[in-house]
Amino acid sequence: MNKALHEKTAAKERGASTRDWRKGMSDNVAWALIVYTALHIFATVGAMKETGMKSLALLALVVLVAGIIPACRRFERRWRDLTDEEAASPRFADAYRRDQIALWILAIGLPFALTALFKGIAAMA
Repeated sequence: MNKALHEKTAAKERGASTRDWRKGMSDNVAWALIVYTALHIFATVGAMKETGMKSLALLALVVLVAGIIPACRRFERRWRDLTDEEAASPRFADAYRRDQIALWILAIGLPFALTALFKGIAAMA
């Protein structure tokens, strides 16, 4: 605890930003997974009621585990490996914002894309 307080104080004295890109991306990944899961469940349940095809809905949930979690871990891993100095450096702001936007587009867009695919497959069957 004392070490963390000392590092924060030292960073402020150097004039460095106290923003930690590692923690920020980790928080974004956690929230994105929660939002993705909620949207995915609600969209898939709605599609199941419309189509009556439960097996495809289960397949869509497998996509959650097989696809989104490793993708989110890649976002987080990229930022996790920063040094303490890099984690507080303002030069990473643009890259952070780009990854943040891509993460949220994936988290919000993918459930609807999977549901549309699910409905399309059900319509062909």
